[in-house]
Amino acid sequence: MSDPITTVAPDVATSESVARKLEAGQDTQNVLIVGVGGQGVIMVSKVLAQLAQTHGFQVKQSEVHGMAKRGGSVFSHVRFGRQVWSPTIPKGEVDILVALEWAEGLRWLPYLKPGSGIFFCDTKRIVPPFSCLNRRPGAPMRYSRETPAEVIAHVGEGHAIDATEMAERLGNDRAANVVLLGALSTALGFAVADWEDTVAKFVPKKTVPVNLEAFRRGRAWVDEAREHTPVMEAPVTATPAPADADYRVRLEINPAWCKSCDICVKMCPEHCLRLNADRIAEVAAPEKCTGCRVCEWLCPDFAIRVHVDHGAAAIQEGAR
Repeated sequence: MSDPITTVAPDVATSESVARKLEAGQDTQNVLIVGVGGQGVIMVSKVLAQLAQTHGFQVKQSEVHGMAKRGGSVFSHVRFGRQVWSPTIPKGEVDILVALEWAEGLRWLPYLKPGSGIFFCDTKRIVPPFSCLNRRPGAPMRYSRETPAEVIAHVGEGHAIDATEMAERLGNDRAANVVLLGALSTALGFAVADWEDTVAKFVPKKTVPVNLEAFRRGRAWVDEAREHTPVMEAPVTATPAPADADYRVRLEINPAWCKSCDICVKMCPEHCLRLNADRIAEVAAPEKCTGCRVCEWLCPDFAIRVHVDHGAAAIQEGAR
């Protein structure tokens, strides 16, 4: 696995000024959290809102979410300070933009405060099914191709973090949003212990240890990134293999997470999936699967992962 990446020449003074204004109560702090339905955008905003309220700040929150937004664009405005008049943040007034998905982060960049705004973004790509011109690996897709380096000119400080991979290494990719919370905590003046206490109140009890570790890793990653001059990275959108290359698709389905919603079965373009006798999703026709990832993207419970092996790796795997 590749290591997470950073994108800018960080301006530490930018984040310190945010913390100083917060502690002095001189200004309203505007934080915008964006992502795709099912990633935990609302949980991130609730943690921040609760934490600010606990410290005596007036908090106003505005969000778009709900079952109708599953798989769609979700955003949440959080404003806090000594006195807050409006729950929504005007364009160009966001102090900190936290994005749980790459394209959503770029979509909301115009809301970031020019010259001083801070940008934390997961490099996670959730490509809508209608973006797939061809479902075979290597086919072009209508998805943002901007690289981290190209985003630099638009932000005062920015970090592109492979938060999803960091969470996967902890054994729970759902904790990616908490990795981003850890990153966010470096830009605000709240004590780490207060952050962790609040996180523990909002995540499922049995996942508290892994989520706290995810928070600490996100925070430590940003602290370390600020101490080193970053290297400009390759595009977030990796160059895919040619559409006619040898490849092998493997679907990994977690029975414990499958809730029998049947979405993957109904939406699979190749009709590869079915519900078994226990109403758990399983692969019925693996030879038909093209690895298009529609099932993975649409699963509301993150129970499906698609693995595509290209070239020699696919040949070797197939020979076993």
